[in-house]
Amino acid sequence: MKPTAVVALGGNALLRRGDAPSFDNQLANIKIAAKAIAEIAKEYQVAIVHGNGPQVGLLALQNLAYDKVSPYPLDVLGAESEGMIGYMLAQELQNLLPDTEVASLLTRIEVNADDPSMLDPTKFVGPVYNEDEAGVLAEANNWIMKRDGEYVRRVVPSPKPINIVDKKSIDTLLNAGQIVICCGGGGIPVCRGEFGYQGVEGVIDKDLSATLLAKQLKADKLLILTDADAVYLDWGTEKQRALRATTPAQLSEHQFPAGSMGPKVEAAADFAQFGGRAYIGALEEGLEVLAERAGTCVAV
Repeated sequence: MKPTAVVALGGNALLRRGDAPSFDNQLANIKIAAKAIAEIAKEYQVAIVHGNGPQVGLLALQNLAYDKVSPYPLDVLGAESEGMIGYMLAQELQNLLPDTEVASLLTRIEVNADDPSMLDPTKFVGPVYNEDEAGVLAEANNWIMKRDGEYVRRVVPSPKPINIVDKKSIDTLLNAGQIVICCGGGGIPVCRGEFGYQGVEGVIDKDLSATLLAKQLKADKLLILTDADAVYLDWGTEKQRALRATTPAQLSEHQFPAGSMGPKVEAAADFAQFGGRAYIGALEEGLEVLAERAGTCVAV
């Protein structure tokens, strides 16, 4: 039986930073992702988790354009983005691997309704803006904006995932030999209420959900693919340097941006401490990263 790899695709890898959020741009990047994952799937049983920051932010903007109804909550927009990206990924993977079944599963993930992030949003969503644009949008829509590199973006609550509600379905599909696209956008955030599960206004970080999935599946490897080719120290300075092989203890000595590389490093370190091997690298180099010829490897 093939070893299991959980592959996490960043929303910014599927829609590059600064690109217009068009269907054509997303499809072009999804074709690149599908090609990389198809190669991985020849050697591994694959579960794919994808981000949705740019996509769910675009849906939120489109949501505001029709003002005759109240805006849909973020959990519903997250489900919409999960269906959209899951469909596009499944179709491209099936085209590349016609003899392999590919399933895209809407996935609910339990969070705490009183998670601290509800009061301190850090998750970037939507397109990038300059300072003037961001100020106008923040005032008009009561949004919280934070700096993302040289740009400014909207931030929303990002509660931590604590349980994958649909994990048994994922298990069933993987055991049937299918490639499974799940926990999209970090999963649909839900919490337990008086009458069962109910949606939560937030967007779960997909890297943390990917780690939770990898641990619950007892996967062999966790691969986080993004628009950066590795984890860097002193990023953006003359001293910047890539980490190629590191440990959770070494990573804990450094600070990484909370809205971008921070969750990826946290997720990789968490899975490494669990006993697996975690990798962070560029979308186009997926198999090379797993083979430890590119990217960053995190292991105890």
